[in-house]
Amino acid sequence: MGTSVAGGYVNPDGNITDWLNELAFVPVDYREGAPADEWSGDLGCAVQYFCQQGVARLAPLAGIELPKEMKFAEQLKEVQKLMEQGDERARKIFDSIGVCFGYTIARWCEFYDIEKLLILGRVTSGKGGDIILARAAEVLKVEFPEYASKIEFRIPDEKSRRHGQAMAAASLPVI
Repeated sequence: MGTSVAGGYVNPDGNITDWLNELAFVPVDYREGAPADEWSGDLGCAVQYFCQQGVARLAPLAGIELPKEMKFAEQLKEVQKLMEQGDERARKIFDSIGVCFGYTIARWCEFYDIEKLLILGRVTSGKGGDIILARAAEVLKVEFPEYASKIEFRIPDEKSRRHGQAMAAASLPVI
């Protein structure tokens, strides 16, 4: 949950599946008129919600006006700064992302046997990240208790959250 959404799946035996596991393009918003991804053209996919762009999209809806020319990373930082100051508008953004993430995890569980979910990215930093994860866990507990009871969120320290994807990619073995 950073510049984009990167996600994959490793089964309980430590192996990847024999099908594509690009969770960034899994639909999470089935509304007519859901935002289209610029690269794939897919509507309502995870990459439009669980990243800097998702925060930037929700900011005006929450009443936070930021300059249109401001990059998504800077918009995220501004919203996170507001969150640290206790701004209720910022809280609504992270709350919305968390609820959507909870439902998305349940959707993933229809295809994957998820036991541990490693969550990384700058969007999960600070108080806003805590809200995202708490709300996602709450959605699972209330709406999908069969999944909530078996999924453990793994959240590394701040540095690893922000740079974890790059470190993980750099550590992959040569095939």
